[in-house]
Amino acid sequence: MKVSDILRVKGNALFTVTPDETLWTAVQTMAGNDIGSVVVMEHGDLVGMLTFREVINTLNAQNGAVGGALIRRVMDDAPLTVTPETDVNEVRRLMLERHARYLPVLDGRALLGVISFYDVARAVLEEQSFENRMLKAYIRDWPAEESVNR
Repeated sequence: MKVSDILRVKGNALFTVTPDETLWTAVQTMAGNDIGSVVVMEHGDLVGMLTFREVINTLNAQNGAVGGALIRRVMDDAPLTVTPETDVNEVRRLMLERHARYLPVLDGRALLGVISFYDVARAVLEEQSFENRMLKAYIRDWPAEESVNR
C-alpha cells in the first residue's frame, strides 16, 4: 500500500495558514475543524507545519497565553514530508522514528494532502482485515483432498 492509496480514501481536504498569521488564528482553525494540524503555505509553497505540539509548547512557554505570536515563530519549518509513492511501511517507520503525527504529502512542490498517524493506522487495519477475510474465504473453499488409491 502506498500513500496515494491513503489519500484516495481519506480525501484531500486541506487547512492552510500563512506564516504571518497569528497563532490564535491557527488555533481557531484547528479547533473549528477538529484537526490536529495545519499546513503553513507561503507564495504557494509549503514552508512549515503547525501541530498541536507546537501550540502546547507555546502555551507552556508563555504561561498559558498565545498572545500575538506569529505562526512563523512557532511552526516546524522543516517538516518531514512523503510522496504519493512512499510505501506505508516506510511511513510508519518514519513516523515512529521522528515522532511525527502528521506528514504533508508532496508531489514535487505540489501539496496533495496531509496524512496522520490515525490515517495510516486505519488504512493498515482495513488492509489487514481485507486480507484476513480473503484468507478465511479461501480456507472455507479449500478443496477436499482426494483419496489416493494404492
